[in-house]
Amino acid sequence: MKNLLVFILLSPLVLSCQAENAVSKYPAQVGDISFDKKIDDEFERCVNEKLTFQYYNDANSFNYKGEKIEIQRKLAGLHFQSDQTANGYITIRFVVNCDGKTGLFRVQQMNTNYEEIAFNKKLRDQLLDFTKNLDGWIPKEYLGVKLNYYQYLTFKIENGKVSEILP
Repeated sequence: MKNLLVFILLSPLVLSCQAENAVSKYPAQVGDISFDKKIDDEFERCVNEKLTFQYYNDANSFNYKGEKIEIQRKLAGLHFQSDQTANGYITIRFVVNCDGKTGLFRVQQMNTNYEEIAFNKKLRDQLLDFTKNLDGWIPKEYLGVKLNYYQYLTFKIENGKVSEILP
């Protein structure tokens, strides 16, 4: 009965995604991440690849064991190499699947005026590796069914150092 209810509720989403793909070259949602064999490791989404929810689609927008404070604790013990005058943001978006595994990482870098820039490659790579190695992501559930969802971490960089993690 529960599976039937999930099917009934999610069918319009699947059908609209399929119709969207038939007539448009744009993703169904802004920021959707598609697998790219040149930059992505093997990663399986659960249920249906088209049903990847946003991090904010439920009341628990940050699903990590120990919450954000645990990520901050892990980050505090690391030293990153960067230009000491660098300021801005490095955002890393990714997908969490129904097993709490992560993949399909994408990086965006911008200055304090939200203009695209390139930080020191070593800093970017260190933050990406740090994010890839976080292993406490909790799958989201809807009516008892575990789902894929998008998550992001934005690292605020001030004077070459991570000063804050957003959200």
